[in-house]
Amino acid sequence: MDGAVVGVVLVVVAALLVLRSGMRVVNQVERGVVFRLGKAQQEFRRPGITFLVPFVDRMRKVNVQVVTMPVPTQEGITKDNVSVKVDAVVYFRVTDPVRAAIEVQDYVFAVGQVAQSSLRSIIGKSDLDDLLTDRERLHEGLALMIDSPAAEWGIHIDRVEIKDVQLPESLKRSMSRQAEAERERRARVITADGEFQAAQQLANASRIMSETPEAMQLRLLQTVVEVAAEKNSTLVMPFPVELLRYFERATKRLDQEVEKNERELDGPDGSAALKAGIEQIASVADKFGPAGELTAPREPAAEPSAPVERP
Repeated sequence: MDGAVVGVVLVVVAALLVLRSGMRVVNQVERGVVFRLGKAQQEFRRPGITFLVPFVDRMRKVNVQVVTMPVPTQEGITKDNVSVKVDAVVYFRVTDPVRAAIEVQDYVFAVGQVAQSSLRSIIGKSDLDDLLTDRERLHEGLALMIDSPAAEWGIHIDRVEIKDVQLPESLKRSMSRQAEAERERRARVITADGEFQAAQQLANASRIMSETPEAMQLRLLQTVVEVAAEKNSTLVMPFPVELLRYFERATKRLDQEVEKNERELDGPDGSAALKAGIEQIASVADKFGPAGELTAPREPAAEPSAPVERP
């Protein structure tokens, strides 16, 4: 009787040990791929407690979290023949645990190698300006290049980003000079545009003032008020420009008259013209009285009578 009880206990203990050896726990972030006699089962085990057939089944756990994998710095030559060093980061996750376990030996290493080769290919196909400014398009192209082979392994590429672009020191200095020249050009253009607008406004103001002379006088008075507000002992009065213009026009007319008279005197009829001028002046002088006094024309003197002969 005692021997039978001991035998039953031993069988129960053996059964429990067998069941214990076949029990597995799958974490929330993992999926279990079961290989039965070396053949992968199509259904993977979900999180929780799962049981395997002892000595028959073997389970491999696959992490389905998003993996952040940095891509080592890759050196290459851009499309415009500039040597650069570029590093990136890849975000991916496993979408099909069975294919990730059986299609590729080490999917993390495989994705890393594909990312490095794709990054070098992107560097060779892009210009330096694209690497520095148009990174969104490069990110999309790089993610597409990596996702094409990774999709066959049951892996989805969430995103790829270029972290840093290292440039040669000589190129950095050249770009710095270029940026400085560009800023100086913009400053000069802005200054010239301001001067142009100011000239336009001044031209409009001068046109209005020329049409209304009163506006010039009001502007003159306003300038005097502004100068007087400084409480200086010396008051500066602007000289009217119109007066200078009047003198200039009068001088031109006088010069023209002098030139005309000189041409007449130098001509063949110069002596006759001079004589006629003298006679005209003399006739005018005879009509008037003494200098500085205007009188009526004098009566011509009476002719002397003939002498009377006496006997």
